[in-house]
Amino acid sequence: MSGARRRGPAVAVVGAGAFGGWTALHLLRSGCRVTLVDAWGPGHSRSSSGGETRVLRHTYAERAHVELVVRALQLWRQHEALWNTRFFRRTGLLWLVQDDEAYERLALDAVRAAGVELHELPPDEVARRWPQVALDGVRWALFEPEAGPLLARASCERVGRAVADEGGELLTAQVQPGAVADGRMGPLLLQTPGRAASPAASLVADRYVFACGPWLGRLFPGVVPIESTRQEVFFFGTPPGDVTHAGLPVWADHGERFWYGIPGGERRGFKLADDTRGPPFDPTDGERLVSTDGLARAREYLARRFPGLAGAPLLESRVCQYEQSPDGQYLVGRHPQAENVWLVGGGSGHGFKAGPALGELVAGALLDERAVPAPFAWERLARRTGDTRGPSG
Repeated sequence: MSGARRRGPAVAVVGAGAFGGWTALHLLRSGCRVTLVDAWGPGHSRSSSGGETRVLRHTYAERAHVELVVRALQLWRQHEALWNTRFFRRTGLLWLVQDDEAYERLALDAVRAAGVELHELPPDEVARRWPQVALDGVRWALFEPEAGPLLARASCERVGRAVADEGGELLTAQVQPGAVADGRMGPLLLQTPGRAASPAASLVADRYVFACGPWLGRLFPGVVPIESTRQEVFFFGTPPGDVTHAGLPVWADHGERFWYGIPGGERRGFKLADDTRGPPFDPTDGERLVSTDGLARAREYLARRFPGLAGAPLLESRVCQYEQSPDGQYLVGRHPQAENVWLVGGGSGHGFKAGPALGELVAGALLDERAVPAPFAWERLARRTGDTRGPSG
């Protein structure tokens, strides 16, 4: 559909990461006139959608999350075929369970109820199939065949290009929300990087979607309960010609801390990260150098769980961030004082995989008043905290 023939509302989407980019694309294909705006462009290094890879998994304890990932994987595969580009690599997921198994027991029920294949494995079966993994402390494991790594930065860039190619507008500019009066937000203020001396331009739309990750809480203080936390990621070098470790599935290790990794991810090394929430972090000006303590913990864990990589050299490291909601769930709903504004965020370190389906969900809620699933709707926070200002879904 060309831009000239579109009859839907004009929508400005702020943030070109996994949530914002896919939301813009779904709105565009629904007939809206769409402008997608990001301060540094799709997939930039400060964003929570930046970097090489993320994990796609269905292993969630809540049925709503499982079903969202089922739909997301369908959309990932549709777009791989449409664009003749691979984003998803099916390696499977090995999930190691130590003392606390409550989450995994719930996940078994939720995943199987959604019709997704998930296997419960005893330690001797894990040892037989993946002898590279040392299993001290592991009581049992889950194996999910329909899981694996996703390309993060590359897919954000491709979605942004699709928005432009299919008739939308893609802008690089810093955004400030417009003034709110009589229950509606006015035009956004745009400042183009490198033009500090020029006056800010304005962007007028019928509706506004803010899906700007760790900046969402900063743009709407007191409204959006999202905190940005500092997270460290390490890439260790495997031996020359190594297929032993590169051939492992994506893995997660639920113990005292929660470690996860992607072996052989895009030839960057053996990716390893601690999912434990870090300290508060400034996504704009924060220095992105890993800590000595964090690297020491990563090396100790690597040597213990993957003894064949003890002493492996560090090839790269990265500091990213989680935009953490109070309960770790996504946040989708209207601004409490502006009915023409939708706020979308709370990826909380696990949201990237759901981007295509969450964007579809947001577009349906914005255009057709479709209900937002209860675990993702803003009202749950009002019920939990007693705050009646929570936006309605």
